[in-house]
Amino acid sequence: MYEILIVVYLLVAMSLIGLVLIQHGKGADMGAAFGAGASATVFGSSGTGNFLTKTTTLLATVFFVVSIILGNYSTGQTKQADEWQDLSVPVAEQVTPEETKPVDEIPVGN
Repeated sequence: MYEILIVVYLLVAMSLIGLVLIQHGKGADMGAAFGAGASATVFGSSGTGNFLTKTTTLLATVFFVVSIILGNYSTGQTKQADEWQDLSVPVAEQVTPEETKPVDEIPVGN
């Protein structure tokens, strides 16, 4: 189920990016720079929205809902601990000392 939601999440995100990029902005007309866009209504001259804006709203809603669902799924999961997660200094190994010879018994090369 988690993998399916990840795929849906990615598809919705890519679609949302594409729809936002192909939309025509309200102030993109050259006349808007000189004050001609001031006569537009609150929702723009095309009314409450066309197909692209309604689809963008729907995709944004689905995006946020799937984000919340994925967040709830991921909070209940625990990750397996691996050896690289704890990088603290390991405890030093104790080395058993070999038999030590007195200094006068060590052969000296002539």
